[in-house]
Amino acid sequence: MAYDNTNSGVLFKNDRKTHPNQPDYRGSLNVNGDEFWVSSWIKEGKKGKFLTLALQPKESQVPDYDETPAPPVDDIPF
Repeated sequence: MAYDNTNSGVLFKNDRKTHPNQPDYRGSLNVNGDEFWVSSWIKEGKKGKFLTLALQPKESQVPDYDETPAPPVDDIPF
């Protein structure tokens, strides 16, 4: 029997974190058949620790926080 992962997800500890802005946890999520990448950060608040989440559709590339964006090509002074 195949496992139905609809409306469920998973997070794993990001053991490749090299920059403080990178997520503490990463994983994937399925919502009504649509697939998403999930990023999560541990934060400290007045009442203790909590998690924040960010979702990105799997069709788009997962951001690599170590890369710097290339300069725009249309930046030629005429």
